[in-house]
Amino acid sequence: MEIKENYSLKALNTFNIDVNARYFVEINSVFEIKTLLSSKEFKNNRFLLLGGGSNILFINDFDGIVVKINMKGTEIIKEDEKYIYVKAYAGEVWDEFVNYCIANNYAGLENLSLIPGNVGSSPIQNIGAYGIELKDVFYKLNAINIKTGEQKIFKKDECDFEYRSSIFKTNLKNQYIIESVCFQLYKKPVFKIKYGDIKKELNEMAIEELSIKAVSRAICNIRNKKLPDTKKIGNAGSFFKNPLVSKAKFYDIKNKFPDIVAFEQALNKYKFAAGWLIEQCGWKGKRIGDAGVHKLQSLVLVNYGNASGMEILALANDLQQTVKKKFGV
Repeated sequence: MEIKENYSLKALNTFNIDVNARYFVEINSVFEIKTLLSSKEFKNNRFLLLGGGSNILFINDFDGIVVKINMKGTEIIKEDEKYIYVKAYAGEVWDEFVNYCIANNYAGLENLSLIPGNVGSSPIQNIGAYGIELKDVFYKLNAINIKTGEQKIFKKDECDFEYRSSIFKTNLKNQYIIESVCFQLYKKPVFKIKYGDIKKELNEMAIEELSIKAVSRAICNIRNKKLPDTKKIGNAGSFFKNPLVSKAKFYDIKNKFPDIVAFEQALNKYKFAAGWLIEQCGWKGKRIGDAGVHKLQSLVLVNYGNASGMEILALANDLQQTVKKKFGV
């Protein structure tokens, strides 16, 4: 384990923002985590845990220590008649892990294909796409308490999973380092293809026999048609969350904008399609300097080359205010 100084983070964030960390270290084992927690560089500085760097916007140099979680490996924990339980370490690249599961016919993750980031970050964000969320396939995770160094197992009901959130973003933020995540996957696929354009894409692919590989390929095709490749243009995928509103608020806005796109949720809540709201405000494809809104997907903010984090943040704030003024959300 080597702690480096004045380390460039440009290649470690998918927005490609050119900033430095005062200290930087890569972690490859639980032993290294515990060694780091007792180091003076960690004890005496702010810290930032970094996975794939695909859900972060740097607006300044980081005056502290950035900890890149790189622990790798996958293993089968157990299985029964219906499920197989697969453990993956936090540093595994999410899409590579999804492809590993598909290749072995472990079903349940195929709708989450091509999401950027690492396995360790997935429960923090409760990642989701095309009708599936992480919580739907989550079994448990192992984490290390940053203050005590003790290891703890979190089961699903302890994680407080909500829409793009978990206890690790709220009550336990910056209190644990996730070591590994265990997934409960199906031996026999349970296909979920009603969401969005999945069925349409499968038809266009002329799929004769439905499989998790085919569903994954359809999801990848859909994503590639409307989402920019982080290797070609700086972005962090969908920048905005779909706003949740009460039933009364929904009908109030629906009366003013009859064509608004929304989806009914539990507890008398409605979720508006943020992309639709942004498009109606004229932001789709708009560019200010090197910061812009993607031309094919208005949920995605992009760095066309040399935009600073502050410029992208300013664009996001302007966009939010425009939507709030027009729709009240």
